[in-house]
Amino acid sequence: MKRKFWLPLLFAVIFIGGIWVGNSLNPIRRTKTVGEEKLLEVINLINTSYVDSVEIDSLVELTIPTLLKYLDPHSAYIPAEQLQAANVELDGKFSGIGISFQILNDTLSVIEVISGGPAEKVGVLPGDRILEVDGQDIASQKITEQDVFSLLRGEKGTHVKITVKRTNSAKPIEFEIVRDDIPVESVDAAYMLEPGVGYIKVSRFARNTYNEFLQALYKLRVEGAENYVIDLRYNTGGYMEPAVMMANEFLSAGDIIVSTRGANHKDDQIFQSDGIGAFQECGIAVLINEFTASASEIFSGAIQDNDRGWVIGRRSFGKGLVQHPVLLADSSEVRLTVQRYYTPSGRCIQKPYIPGDIVDYEAELANRFNNGESLSADSIKLHTEDQHLTVGGRSVYGGGGIMPDLFVPEDTSKITSYYINVSNQNLLTKFAYEYCDLNRPELQKGKTVEELVKLLPPDNVLLDSFVHYASINGVPARWFYINISAPLIVNQLKALIARNILGLSAYYEIINSTDKAVDEAAKHAPKPLTADS
Repeated sequence: MKRKFWLPLLFAVIFIGGIWVGNSLNPIRRTKTVGEEKLLEVINLINTSYVDSVEIDSLVELTIPTLLKYLDPHSAYIPAEQLQAANVELDGKFSGIGISFQILNDTLSVIEVISGGPAEKVGVLPGDRILEVDGQDIASQKITEQDVFSLLRGEKGTHVKITVKRTNSAKPIEFEIVRDDIPVESVDAAYMLEPGVGYIKVSRFARNTYNEFLQALYKLRVEGAENYVIDLRYNTGGYMEPAVMMANEFLSAGDIIVSTRGANHKDDQIFQSDGIGAFQECGIAVLINEFTASASEIFSGAIQDNDRGWVIGRRSFGKGLVQHPVLLADSSEVRLTVQRYYTPSGRCIQKPYIPGDIVDYEAELANRFNNGESLSADSIKLHTEDQHLTVGGRSVYGGGGIMPDLFVPEDTSKITSYYINVSNQNLLTKFAYEYCDLNRPELQKGKTVEELVKLLPPDNVLLDSFVHYASINGVPARWFYINISAPLIVNQLKALIARNILGLSAYYEIINSTDKAVDEAAKHAPKPLTADS
């Protein structure tokens, strides 16, 4: 029997991007099958009679992932030592010093200092290069991102000493920092695209995403937003609960948001809007692409199937499976697929897979590109045999992601071999960082994106400086290709400089200024969606 859940009851049930959170499936006790008995018998036989000494626990660690591999692509095993790191982005916080960093030229460089965090309180600044952590030399040591996490993250209240090099200081500077909880933000940007249209970039669905999203909606409303562009491109999912609550803000009472169904039908659920959302009258456009997955597809599907707003971009990933995390006795975790979720029209958008064939499943996105799908909607194979109807009678299809209402191809017109070479060598990022390092006092006079851009040199001067920098770093100037890629290179340099000085939202404000999908979303957000759209 299906159970209908109105939104207030959602607080009792937490999901992860198709993942249902719990500590136990509480299975009914039953007699072991022949296969289960056989597996236990083999393990016991190895343990008692094998010629060499074998660590059975290690053998089991290898066996579990193999078992799960033959179920579906999203059931997974997470060893105990990896579980905390795996949950950091979903939990919405971790304990550390509060910096964003990049490893440039084998040096750990501070890109951003989180406002109000431990590092800011002691005086760490963007542009600082960290030379030592607790007396350990990390400069030019081939340090990895995981090494940095191990050194700088730790229990709340513990101390860590860092030594930094700063461009205006002849001597290294030492800081002692007390680790504290650091929020992992989900809303990367929230600003006005144009009069009346606000833009919100959501990068993941974590525990705190709904609160961040709601704050962004109200902030932009105060600034004059009557319509919204919600950017879910490259958002691979997370908790399901915030996606449902976000959709609820835009939907009328009784509108279906999502339903879940599994082998145990008593656990089937239907989630409906409670009608108290504060943005039911606003126009909305949702941006998606092939990396939009899971919880992002739940939100997009709810908007599309209820004919509430426009879904714009390219076909989404196609993940419609619900995982249930089961914490095992040794603090490892199995995330087992127990249900499928269905959009309001009744479609499951999970793309096809063959159990055990993870290679083809992972290659599917590359195949889309090779087949020309990112450039032409005509290259997309719709599962027309799995047809469903939206509330307004429009046809939508299951079986392989969400097809946007308005297709916007990937813009490859300015991508050349020169651009690919400088991008692959990370020279755009390195140049922007070094440019900020040399000009930080002047650039920090710019308090807004508009003010900052006015402080930068003319486009041709910025481009010439970069080309010279690239040439002395191994990529010779090839002006035929440079001239083709010039608008793309210059815009990215400005965006990277803005991120270094003003933060991530400023990056998107500049990078989106030449994004055709964002431009279409801004145009369509105020327009009602009809059966003829």
